[in-house]
Amino acid sequence: MSVPANELGNPAHAIFERFLRAGECREVLGCFVELRQQLGLQGSGLQLYHGLKAALNYWNAKALWSKLDKKAGHKDYDQGTACAGTKCLVVGAGPCGLREAIELALLGARVVLLEKRDSFSRNNVLHLWPFTIHDLRALGAKKFYGRFCTGTLDHISIRQLQLILLKVALLLGVEVHINVRFEGLAPPTGKAGGWHAVLQPSSSPLTHYEFDVLISAGGGKFVPEGFKRKETRGKLAIGITTNFINRHSRAEVEVAEISGVARIYNQKFFQNLYNKTGIDLENIVYYKDDTHYFVMTAKKQSLLKKGVILQDKADIESLLSPENVNRDALLSYAKEAANFSTNYCLPELEFALNHRDLPDVDMFDFTCMTRSENAALVREHNGSRLLMGLVGDCLVEPFWPLGTGVARGFLAAFDAAWMVRRWAAGTPPLEVLAERESIYQHLSQTSPDNTNKNISQYSIDPATRYSNINLQAIKASQVKDLYLVGMAEVDHKSKSDNRLSIAAPGAVCEELLSWCQASTAGYPGVAVTNFSTSWTSGLALCALIHRFRPDLVDFDSVDPQDAIQTHQVMLDIAEQELGIQPVLSSAEMATMTGPDHLDLITYLSHFYQVFRSSPEVEVSKKPLSPHHTRGAILFLSKLQKSRNLAHKRAQNNAQKDTEAKRSCRDAEDTGLDGDTPDSAHEVPQTSVMDSGQPPRERTGENSDACYICGRRVYILERASAEGRFFHRGCFQCQRCGATLRLGDYAFNEEDGHFYCSLHYPNPPSTDLPRDEASALLDGDVDAAAHPPSDAGCSCVSPMEWAPSPLQPTPAAPQAGEEPGEIEDTADVGDMEEQELLAQPGGDVREEEVPRVEPQEAAEEGEESGGRRKIILTPLEKLSLSTLNLTGEAEPEPPLKPDRLHLQAAPEALPALWQGQGVRKEEEEKTDMEKDLEESDSEEEEKEEEEGTGLGIMKELYPDPREEEKYPTWKRTLARRARESQMKRFCRAQAIQRRLEEIEVTFRELEQQGIKLEKLLRDENESPADQQTQWTNQLLYLVQKKNNLMTEESDLMIAVQELKLEEQQCQLDEKLRSYMNKEDTLKTAEDEKAEQEILKQLVEVVNKRNVLIQLQEEKRLSELRA
Repeated sequence: MSVPANELGNPAHAIFERFLRAGECREVLGCFVELRQQLGLQGSGLQLYHGLKAALNYWNAKALWSKLDKKAGHKDYDQGTACAGTKCLVVGAGPCGLREAIELALLGARVVLLEKRDSFSRNNVLHLWPFTIHDLRALGAKKFYGRFCTGTLDHISIRQLQLILLKVALLLGVEVHINVRFEGLAPPTGKAGGWHAVLQPSSSPLTHYEFDVLISAGGGKFVPEGFKRKETRGKLAIGITTNFINRHSRAEVEVAEISGVARIYNQKFFQNLYNKTGIDLENIVYYKDDTHYFVMTAKKQSLLKKGVILQDKADIESLLSPENVNRDALLSYAKEAANFSTNYCLPELEFALNHRDLPDVDMFDFTCMTRSENAALVREHNGSRLLMGLVGDCLVEPFWPLGTGVARGFLAAFDAAWMVRRWAAGTPPLEVLAERESIYQHLSQTSPDNTNKNISQYSIDPATRYSNINLQAIKASQVKDLYLVGMAEVDHKSKSDNRLSIAAPGAVCEELLSWCQASTAGYPGVAVTNFSTSWTSGLALCALIHRFRPDLVDFDSVDPQDAIQTHQVMLDIAEQELGIQPVLSSAEMATMTGPDHLDLITYLSHFYQVFRSSPEVEVSKKPLSPHHTRGAILFLSKLQKSRNLAHKRAQNNAQKDTEAKRSCRDAEDTGLDGDTPDSAHEVPQTSVMDSGQPPRERTGENSDACYICGRRVYILERASAEGRFFHRGCFQCQRCGATLRLGDYAFNEEDGHFYCSLHYPNPPSTDLPRDEASALLDGDVDAAAHPPSDAGCSCVSPMEWAPSPLQPTPAAPQAGEEPGEIEDTADVGDMEEQELLAQPGGDVREEEVPRVEPQEAAEEGEESGGRRKIILTPLEKLSLSTLNLTGEAEPEPPLKPDRLHLQAAPEALPALWQGQGVRKEEEEKTDMEKDLEESDSEEEEKEEEEGTGLGIMKELYPDPREEEKYPTWKRTLARRARESQMKRFCRAQAIQRRLEEIEVTFRELEQQGIKLEKLLRDENESPADQQTQWTNQLLYLVQKKNNLMTEESDLMIAVQELKLEEQQCQLDEKLRSYMNKEDTLKTAEDEKAEQEILKQLVEVVNKRNVLIQLQEEKRLSELRA
């Protein structure tokens, strides 16, 4: 930005140009003071703005004035008179505080802003939602920072954002004071006085400033008196941020950003990182701005092993205290993680310096996230009212992996400005507060997907931003406690949530018994009088299931003499068809005694929740669908069984192959062939069967003892899988210790251990020691997609070829094997899982798996009115898998080469598979230019084996600042790919956070349940009334646990969907790499690999269709309920 030569002689213009370019807080303020002195301008507010506009009328200034005039001309501001006469104090010059000050100034209020620092030093980078980008552009951000959101950039450093907003605020007449700390409020001393601020230093002239609106944007640690914060606690979460110097060299430009990748859907990458470096992360993000910015979540054990944390301590504050952190080890840890995630392509990583002139690396705890219980309150003292509001971190502390901080911060700033506008208009205070709290309810759930799509219409009016918002959701009578007279405080105790109290309602136990009696009445041999001996034969449980689901049980064929077998059948039916996990073993239920009645009551309460449709029992000959709250659990149970069958078939096939090879070697050893056997045929000596520990028997006879640790397991902490009972906390992967959940684990019957999908043991012939895990994890990628040598660059990020754990890519054939042997095994597993999951309501059997007819499924989809499920017949799948992509099929259009037209068909598939259904522009259908750097195929193969593949190809992720030279279709693909990756990452982090919060709540419920169960099982007799009360309380906790399990299962289904999305994205990129290669350059191996990728892509799409169908059925069942 420069001033024309004929205007260089105008000192005011030169000062204004320096003001626009200023890169430090003090420099900006100094230039502005100098500008005002040069122009002789006094006053503040919009009066000052109009004076500047009149004095600076050259081309560069006028371009800025036109933007600000357009903004100020919005009807909400009433030409700058909406809040005329209102005096506001804003505390904090962070992005949200400055944004709030700008809105108040546009409303015509007098605005004073305080900041305790005198510099902007935060290099950390913020993700920007589309509306924030549009909003900042409307404020003239490009005039102050020319690189703002160039191309597809959607982020900015905090420091640059503060500088932009500070300059706008100054131009609009906001009075900014630095090095002033807000200490508290001073109430009016008389009826004629007003509210003052207690400041440090006390000599500040602002101590005499009277105001009637206080907006706090001072950060999460600063909340004015009267506001109470509540916290949501998850498992220990340690974040690390680091900034490296960005020299903007060509090599740095070529490195792709990472909008976000999470372990929850890409375990492969993080396992490779751990195997290579010992660094164990949950997620990582990399942005390029003024610095190379990395932010990641590290696991505590990894930090301890790497020497970053010196001693393990229970208290989080002590754990991360400077005295307990090895600073040098932390720097090394962050640098190593950054190098690995960028495939070591960032040259000469050098730490940027923070405001203390130290390497800009920070480690912080975000285990507890806090938010204010209310967004505003009113104080009245001596007849003078003060409206107080919160914005930014002190309102809602953002969860950094979601990238929501500045977006929701801006939304809250707009909401607060609307509140001030309503206040200045004379709206009664309680109505102002009620409306503000109604809006505040929406803030934590907002996302780009559920806010209004027309971002150009956004204003401070909430109706322009939030869809279907009810501004009267909270009534004025409900916020009376937020209007404080005198120096009284808010009575937070009366507002506390007592829903977690164990004081349960009514006689739940008696109600359950009555329901069981009514449900089993009329069945021969069944007489329910208690929760013990009435159920030992198994007939009562059989009758209960038959009453509501006669299609599942043939009551007349049940043998009352074989109680254990009857109970086992009923337990299996309940788990596989109703989504009810067992609490007791079949043997325990057949020998029921008095003390065991607690377990049975707990188990039967699940049936009560599933089958109860009204207070009275409804008997129907028509099979009832499971209650919608159990649909997710049922689906995950079927998913788990299908996986177990797939694992078993794969192991059996591999075992047969091994035996066949062994027979061949034996024949060779007898002298029939003189050649030495290939070492690749040798069976490794270390296998699952030789682990030194005999396999555990599948007894499951004692539900009170944990299968894994052997200790006592109480009802509330009891979980089950594969007929085993254990503590929820013990349900972990045997190899890596990762928490396991229903639908996302593998069980090895050989050694009796549970594993995560990534570490499920190979068949005995191919099992590897733990220290060779890296080769195992990365060596199986080669056969899936032989990447063409000219379809990539040397700096591919490390998740490029990492397949999703849901569908591992077939391993490369070993020497001596026929091509496709291992691939066939994987295909069997995938098809088995796909066929089993295609029957949400059917029985899953290993012997027979009926197929869903496409015609019937299509008709059902049309009748339901939901999303249409795409089901291909075997012939259609075969046709897709054998598509001819060599340019011989369709001749039109005649003016284009055949290959170009043929590429359009596969290009259209990803849009259809992603449910977008959006036609690409004509220019996006043209041939992709081969502008990627060629790389040696052997080097690529080596990178894959080392676990360096991030699924971010340079072709789809060109540097945002270099995108102007790319054609429109490539920029569109880059933008969509980046948005998709960011959405997937944010969804994954929201799910992960909620799962952790659920886990913490589980532990709290377990502690309460253990206490109650001990009281109930105490040998000392307690009064009957007391026993009943304790039992009811225990059932109440069980019900809460069931609800949490349902929510957890819903989240796990979302996790499965994310994994499939990630896998589809990676397969999509691989397919494009082949499609971009000239047909004449494709080898037979390339064509075979291309067909294999297309086949895998169709299978992934089919699996996603099953999930879509489940979610649609769940939605419809909830509507019916």
